[in-house]
Amino acid sequence: MEKRRLSFSYDKKADVLYLSVGEPKKAISREIQDGILIRFDPKTKKIVGLTIIDFAARFKTTKAKSVPITLEAQLQRV
Repeated sequence: MEKRRLSFSYDKKADVLYLSVGEPKKAISREIQDGILIRFDPKTKKIVGLTIIDFAARFKTTKAKSVPITLEAQLQRV
């Protein structure tokens, strides 16, 4: 099983969190929830990251310590 690190960066001015699987790279995005985008490699169709718009604002609107995000996934036996 291939191991890749998860990295993130946060743009405070824009309030956007970027999560990347492995090194960040160019990708195609698809919005799966309001302000939540999955980034995937256009050639392999593998997920390479996640972008969350209004990241800090999402936590300000709730008293919960976490914000639920629904993600779709396809699992394959390798």
